[in-house]
Amino acid sequence: MSEELKNKEQKEQQEPQETTANAQTETDTEKEVGQETEKELSVEEQLEASKKEIEELNDKLLRKIAEFDNYRKRTLKEKTELILNGGEKTIVAILPVIDDMERALKNMQNADNVTAVLEGVELIYKKFMDILGKQGVSVIETKDADFDVDIHEAIAQLPAPTEELKGKVMDCTLTGYKLNDKVIRHSQVVVGV
Repeated sequence: MSEELKNKEQKEQQEPQETTANAQTETDTEKEVGQETEKELSVEEQLEASKKEIEELNDKLLRKIAEFDNYRKRTLKEKTELILNGGEKTIVAILPVIDDMERALKNMQNADNVTAVLEGVELIYKKFMDILGKQGVSVIETKDADFDVDIHEAIAQLPAPTEELKGKVMDCTLTGYKLNDKVIRHSQVVVGV
């Protein structure tokens, strides 16, 4: 009987421990359920926040695309206007030369002195070249120049009378021009060989 008492006492001692363990397990389970609920809420909140962020980013992207499209259209329009009206400045600058030429033509009909007419035409030519110079046009110099394929076009080759004239421009048949250091017309020249 003493063994039965011992067993009974052991059971009674174990029951409070089991009860305490069971209570603790139930508390842990409740905490886990609470944490899972919090996690579910947290995941839902994160999902909502992510959706909101995606919407904001989409909106920003659409605005940037529209802004770029407007920029592209505006620059295309400006470029088209520049191409169509780019020569306006040059043409307006040349109009006074045309006026001078008209006056010269009228005066040539009544002029007795050829020298005066020649001087007038030379003045008009200088004025015209000054206007072109202001627009960035310059003459390609060929006198005593070495032949350069970048700016000259050889139309003929002649035997050079002296050794120094070999490979040099001997005569220019058509004047060449540059626009802002870009060759717009090559000089047509005769080269010594």
